Parts: sequence; structure tokens; C-alpha cells
Amino acid sequence: MKTQKYTTKTKKNRVFIVDDHCILREGLSHLINSEEDLMVCGETDNVSDALQAIEEAEPDIVIVDISLADGSGIRLTENLVYAHPGLCVLVLSMHDETEYAERCLKSGARGYIMKQESSRNVLSAIRKVLNGEIYVSDKLNVTLLHKFVNNKFESFDSSTKPLSNRELEVYQLLGQGLKKHKIAEQLNLSVKTIETYIEHIKIKLQLKGTHDVLMHAVKSMY
Repeated sequence: MKTQKYTTKTKKNRVFIVDDHCILREGLSHLINSEEDLMVCGETDNVSDALQAIEEAEPDIVIVDISLADGSGIRLTENLVYAHPGLCVLVLSMHDETEYAERCLKSGARGYIMKQESSRNVLSAIRKVLNGEIYVSDKLNVTLLHKFVNNKFESFDSSTKPLSNRELEVYQLLGQGLKKHKIAEQLNLSVKTIETYIEHIKIKLQLKGTHDVLMHAVKSMY
């Protein structure tokens, strides 16, 4: 599946969904379209089609997953915010917020919510971001406040913190089971460049070899 568009005569806040799980997209679309002030204006399951589809759909907010079949939702967020400075981006992910939330916010997202959250919280997150607020969980908000009070607002403890966004993208694709040549093809890079990234990942995460990098990446997906 590539992209779909939706239309309505009612003036509502327009939501675009980027997620490679069909069932989740369908459930999220149903949830959003059931609200009087929200509507899904389009969706896509991959990074490659997202920029053009979002350009055409003109959403008020984009909901992005971190791990997509052909790339990283974090890099997509960076590209979206660069191309559309006023566009709201909310990350909806299965990944632990302590690992990825800060990185997503630094990339330009206006909120981070985990897929385990209730439907009510997802809708609350969407509306808060649309209202110009930053959305994170209560637990993460407390962590942020403590770091601010103690002048330790630099970053969260995270096993993937040392990785650059591109290294994290390669790491996530490894975790999804993709081989080096397939990752190179998807990211439009050479296999040698991917091997260099893997070597950087190994050093930064203090792992012994490529196999350890692979196992570490796979475990991070669950």
C-alpha cells in the first residue's frame, strides 16, 4: 500500500498518519474520524512517499512512527519540520520514551506518546500538540522538571544516546532484520558506508562485533 486520501465537507483539524502497520492505521483512523474536531486527511506506510503525500494533503498535524519499513521516522520528522516549519508532528511509537522521546523532540516533534497508551491519551496528545503545547507522559514530564531544577537538562539516560540519527536509523533497520545490502538500497547509500555506520555503532555502544550489534538491535525492537 502506498498512500490514500480522505475528504470531508466539515471543517476539522486535518491529521496525516505515517505508520507501516495497516491494522494500527485503520484503528487510529477510526478513532480520529469519530471525533467532531478531527479527521484523517491521508496516510502512508513509508518514508519514501510521505513528503510528497503530506505536501498534497496539507495536514495540520502528522502522526509518525519511529520505525518504518524503509527508514526512520526521526529523520522524516527532521525533513518535515524543515520543509514545513509550522507543521505539528506527534511521534506515536512502541519504543520506550526514555530511549527516544528526547531525540524526537530535538528533531522537531512537538510530542511523543507510546502505542500502549489509551485512546483517550492519544486524542489528548493530538489536541495538545495542535494547540501549540508539547505533549509527553506525566512520568516523562516529571523527569524533565527534575532535570531542569537540578541543571541536568542535557539528556536522558539511553543505551542509544551516543548514536547519531543516521546511525540510529541503520541500527533500527538492522533490528528489523534487514541485511546490509538492503539497508544500503533503502537509504541510497553504499554497502561500504553501511558497514562504516555499523562499525561506529559497535564502538559507541561498546559491543564486541557485528553479531553483537545485530543482537542488540533486534532486542531493542521488543
